[in-house]
Amino acid sequence: MRAGWAIDVSEPSKTPAGEAARVGPDSFLTLHYRLSLADGGGDVISTFGGKPATFQLGHGQLAEPLERLLHGLADGAHAVFDVAPGQAWGERNPELVQRLSRAVFDANADPDASYEPGDVIDFPRPDGGRFAGVLKAIDDNGVLVDFNHPLAGQPVRFEVRILGVL
Repeated sequence: MRAGWAIDVSEPSKTPAGEAARVGPDSFLTLHYRLSLADGGGDVISTFGGKPATFQLGHGQLAEPLERLLHGLADGAHAVFDVAPGQAWGERNPELVQRLSRAVFDANADPDASYEPGDVIDFPRPDGGRFAGVLKAIDDNGVLVDFNHPLAGQPVRFEVRILGVL
């Protein structure tokens, strides 16, 4: 058991050729994964029953705390991690819920789009990148946008089945 995490891991037996490959910090992986709300609220995302995901660890395709949970798992392993609130995407930060004037919003929003509370909206960053926020409220004077990750402060369950490690 890893400190701070509830874990259930089943690993394959050794192959005749020796030890199964294990996940390391820069591994290329093919895996099925499921991220769900720990309180039984349902899946946020799941590749089980569909096409597996393939990516390289350490390149921002998966939250870094979730990547760390994969380190050391063997090719073929199945693991379930219960991740405490705030451990994967941090705690909710009330300072990231911001009121923007309607002029600022209109200057940065798609002029052809119709927005409603709950919509995810992309905004430009000063460095040319993009960041997203969830629209919480909109009126003639402005908008209220939550820039916290939607899973910040939420307990989640992370289930993986490692299909290949390179």
